[in-house]
Amino acid sequence: MGAFLDKPKTEKHNAHGEGNGLRYGLSSMQGWRVEMEDAHNAMPGLPAQGMADWAFFAVYDGHAGSRVAHYCSKHLLEHIFSAGSGLLGTDNDSDDSTADPISPVCLTVEAVKTGIRSGFLHIDEHMRSCNGMDRSGSTAVGVLLSPDHLFFINCGDSRAVLYRNARVCFSTLDHKPCNPQEKERIQNAGGSVMIQRVNGSLAVSRALGDFDYKCVDGKGQTEQLVSPEPDVFEMVRSPELDQFVVLACDGIWDVMSNEELCEFVRSRLEVSHDLERVCNELVDTCLHKGSRDNMSVVLVCFPNAPQISEEAVRKDADLNKHLESRVEEMLSGSGEEAIPDLVTVMRNLSAANIPNLPPGGGLASKSNPHPL
Repeated sequence: MGAFLDKPKTEKHNAHGEGNGLRYGLSSMQGWRVEMEDAHNAMPGLPAQGMADWAFFAVYDGHAGSRVAHYCSKHLLEHIFSAGSGLLGTDNDSDDSTADPISPVCLTVEAVKTGIRSGFLHIDEHMRSCNGMDRSGSTAVGVLLSPDHLFFINCGDSRAVLYRNARVCFSTLDHKPCNPQEKERIQNAGGSVMIQRVNGSLAVSRALGDFDYKCVDGKGQTEQLVSPEPDVFEMVRSPELDQFVVLACDGIWDVMSNEELCEFVRSRLEVSHDLERVCNELVDTCLHKGSRDNMSVVLVCFPNAPQISEEAVRKDADLNKHLESRVEEMLSGSGEEAIPDLVTVMRNLSAANIPNLPPGGGLASKSNPHPL
């Protein structure tokens, strides 16, 4: 179930970029855990696969070590393309050396979905054959974007959400042992679900790696206690309505609902164009909301994403000034021997019922030194 540090490690890994009309930012933080086990992908174009107008983003939440998560971040996409033979189609069958290069133009939705599923099973079997890797495992959540479609991919309890037309339009489903379909597979493989965990130990019912839970004789690869099979959901892109996608590990979702997170991101996009900053604020907010896990988030913005609002910028600046003045009042009235700590300050501010706090984040999103 993991060990914890005496105080959280709050240094962050950040990145950002753009391509194919997309902008992305990401942030990851070790937090209270003794090791950082998350990994990620951020690829706004796939020229190496001959699919320059496609994109791929993913978050991998490792457990019992980071090896599987990091291997998947480096190799999952190549396994998807190699295992799904024919995933890249051609416009014609000519053997002429002057023929057009390989193109994904004739790909069907079902071919892509089949290739993704095959790739997950292929990489899992490959890792097992490489000396069983180690005892670690990893969830995987991602989105593969074609010019016309969104393919959401999930294996485990990390999650992806799509914000479209100012609301949460889609969310992947977490694979938890207590889910009826997952529990039935676990029991059919001779296992049990105790304290909402596989055999009382593992908190996810699908994952890559975790080979200690994939040794049941007579059961296929997707019938084991823990399955590597992903759910794959396809949606047609809507350029006029699509605003952003968020991919995050359970360290984020443990303390925020889909709606809270998306409303928080929307509100932050109205005051900052810097996607790294938005992701950092989200991670910090989740830490102050009580998350004890590693935290990783990838934010992918479409052209129709929320834009900076002068009114929102003014309200946010006014809020920060108000909070600063309230804190200064507390400090000046405390006396030299009773300077309040952050917990006391936040408790007093919470009791004041301050208006215009960021939706979904509340006062926790203003807990860092910079806004106060």
